[in-house]
Amino acid sequence: MAGTTIHTTAIIEDGAQLGTGITIGPYCHVGSKVILGDAVSLKSHVVVDGNTEIGAGTSIAPFASLGSAPQHLGYRGEDTKLIIGEGNNIREYVTMNPGTVAGRGQTVIGDNCLFMASTHVAHDCIVGNNVIMANNATLGGHVSIQDFVFLGGMSAVHQYCRVGIYAFVGAAALVTTDVIPYGSVIGNHARLEGLNIVGMKRRNTPRPVIHRIRSAYRLLFAQEGTLQERIEDVSEMFSDSEEVSRIIQFIKAESSRPLCTPRT
Repeated sequence: MAGTTIHTTAIIEDGAQLGTGITIGPYCHVGSKVILGDAVSLKSHVVVDGNTEIGAGTSIAPFASLGSAPQHLGYRGEDTKLIIGEGNNIREYVTMNPGTVAGRGQTVIGDNCLFMASTHVAHDCIVGNNVIMANNATLGGHVSIQDFVFLGGMSAVHQYCRVGIYAFVGAAALVTTDVIPYGSVIGNHARLEGLNIVGMKRRNTPRPVIHRIRSAYRLLFAQEGTLQERIEDVSEMFSDSEEVSRIIQFIKAESSRPLCTPRT
């Protein structure tokens, strides 16, 4: 394998599939069903186990554990999967578990994400692209995190919750309800405190677009009428806005969790 470097103390089980240009440092352990894409880097003391696939260019820091059995009492050793995309930065002591047969059977991580030290992604989660999880942030089972979400340090997202695109979850927040796209939540239990304006500006969202999202937000969470009536009004008034449509479709989508709303 051209350009591949494997330390003499690393253990690579028979059956593991390694791409080109891979670096596997001291005392790493790669299981027999693991697939590592090109230019994947395991720094040292990394364990990659189970039916786990890691995309090209992903970097994994010491003492991360990826693909070990899900922390689920119903798990009986089924051959479920953990799929990690390309270009991810997975730091020290990060843990990610595969799916369960009671869920979707796989945990899926997108591309170009940053998982800071000691973050945890539980079984059956879906994490989008360009997501940042700060230190000790935790996802319960079956959580869905859309693209460009930021999860603050020591935050936690309850099982089956959804967090929409460009949303911000504050440090130490306990999220037990669905967070709308572009929303900003803080507290325990987390409540919707407004929009992630800072995040949108950092992603170069045009000012007129931000203004339209803000106007739609104010109407959606006004005190007048029912939520269903407000959804219909906003859908009609902002029918030409892709961003507002994302929020409306997110709210309308089937979910097992209620919607995170502002404090009254």
